[in-house]
Amino acid sequence: MNARIRRNHRERDYRFRCKDVSERQGCLLYAFPGTVNILSELHQQWLQYSKKEGEQKKMVKKPFVTKEKLEEIAAQIPTPFHIYDEKGIRENAKAVQEAFSWNPGFREYFAVKANANPALIKILGEYGCGCDCSSETELMLSDAMGFHGEKIMFSSNVTPAREYQLAEKLGAIINLDDFTHIDFLEKTIGYIPETISCRYNPGGLFSISNDIMDNPGDAKYGMTTEQLFEAFRVLKAKGAKRFGIHAFLASNTVTNDYYPTLAGLLFELAVKLEKETGAKITFINLSGGVGIPYRPDQEPNDIRAIGEGVHKAYDEILVPAGMGDVAIYTEMGRFMMGPYGGLVTRAIHQKHIYKEYIGCDACAVNLMRPAMYGAYHHITVMGKEDAPCDHKYDVTGSLCENNDKFAIDRMLPQIDVGDLLFIHDTGAHGFSMGYNYNGKLRSAEVLLKEDGSFEMIRRAETPKDYFATLDGTEEYRKMFGE
Repeated sequence: MNARIRRNHRERDYRFRCKDVSERQGCLLYAFPGTVNILSELHQQWLQYSKKEGEQKKMVKKPFVTKEKLEEIAAQIPTPFHIYDEKGIRENAKAVQEAFSWNPGFREYFAVKANANPALIKILGEYGCGCDCSSETELMLSDAMGFHGEKIMFSSNVTPAREYQLAEKLGAIINLDDFTHIDFLEKTIGYIPETISCRYNPGGLFSISNDIMDNPGDAKYGMTTEQLFEAFRVLKAKGAKRFGIHAFLASNTVTNDYYPTLAGLLFELAVKLEKETGAKITFINLSGGVGIPYRPDQEPNDIRAIGEGVHKAYDEILVPAGMGDVAIYTEMGRFMMGPYGGLVTRAIHQKHIYKEYIGCDACAVNLMRPAMYGAYHHITVMGKEDAPCDHKYDVTGSLCENNDKFAIDRMLPQIDVGDLLFIHDTGAHGFSMGYNYNGKLRSAEVLLKEDGSFEMIRRAETPKDYFATLDGTEEYRKMFGE
């Protein structure tokens, strides 16, 4: 099968969406002008491949928690709730540090937007991680958790003045998204910081070998090549002394080649920038994009192989250029937390009309990725892990939106009312993307500790929380007597 199909079987949707026979959600392919016929052919190849893969591979993805433990938790903390695996988080954070230990200045800046629970972020802090922030509230939280100065990377876009002011107050490294923000930042805080970073967007298509991974030219982020060179010259003239380069060119890549390829591109750029502008480049930020295997038949990324690939490019490009002191930074929100979270929900209804529906007490407000992107999240029916997947269901929530579905035409074991469902890989962009449509309340979050005990690390919202910003109204007083 064409490798492009396998690598692009992801959630991003660029103007063309095709429907997978088994899921009708997950097969999202890239479409650029003049390529629709090609994509149609590739889609047919994908369907043939999927059928063959389904025959050859048994799809296995196991929860990190047992049914008995979930029932114990649910007796105290009602479903739905998100649960996180402390052991897995720690082991993965340690592996990341080891993979890049060859670089003395390495730091992983966890993308707070992926999961803003302080109990989890502070675990990562124990392994030397910093915080990647993109908003005022993320900066506030990072500061409250004890992350200060250059342990905070502030990477935002369309940035309000007050957010630059707070980033400067905290001593965060500011990563400029746009050339015009140089003057905006200077006018806002009164000077240009001595340490500054710029976000780069090379435009066009980003490829690994012959495989198109993403379309940076269609993204709103970063500076063009010409703007980046001019930005370094201007910033240097305004007093900047230590420079960084940042780029994010593809999302959720399930290949060990992404970071090494991106690193090679940025390392060569850094050599040219330093030579032509005289700017001292002290760090290169590979940002995020290292993905996780949402589907059971996907091979997970090997972070040690990725780290070694970046090391090889570093030695081949930067070291000969006399830049062997450049620090490597990353911002891997999804990779750091995604697999170590799950959404636990209970089946509360069945519906038998033109299709078979299972209604859950969770909905898209608890996990919006399937509704928003058509993203695949694996589902385990707890206690029925070894039962045959011989029932086809749409697994839904209760929102007044027909896209409120965790799965469409999914083959699963027979689901009975009362069964617990474990929806995998919600540790990143799960709870954090939640919202309150239909007046639904956000769920609790639970940490499964290494010793097998558990702790509620965020309580569930209450109606009073939901109506809190109406506290000066007559309606609020009628509801709560205050």
